[in-house]
Amino acid sequence: VQLQASGGGLVRTGGSLRLTCAASGFALDYHTVGWFRRAPGKEREGVACINRSGDSTYYSDSVKGRFTVSRDNAKNTVYLQMNSLKPEDAAVYYCMTVDGPPVATMSATFGSWGQGTQVTVSS
Repeated sequence: VQLQASGGGLVRTGGSLRLTCAASGFALDYHTVGWFRRAPGKEREGVACINRSGDSTYYSDSVKGRFTVSRDNAKNTVYLQMNSLKPEDAAVYYCMTVDGPPVATMSATFGSWGQGTQVTVSS
């Protein structure tokens, strides 16, 4: 039972990336899913979350208007579209099932954090 984030990479400031969160071993559509990130020397922070049906999304102030979280329950997958990337967005990104918004205080509900996916933004 795990979630695996992928799709990270190196992008220039202002560029875009789409991260994918794939679930294995369980049905993701029973869960609210959150995206987190951890930059070097900083604490892990919540970035976005999406409810089970996908009709409600929530974002941290730092990414609101630039990031979009979505899901395809038929594919057991959640996405994070990141546009207008900034150097301060560089971090390892993780996805987890969460207890819901607010994004700033959401907590993972089960599973391990895994390796995440690295996003690097060059200036």
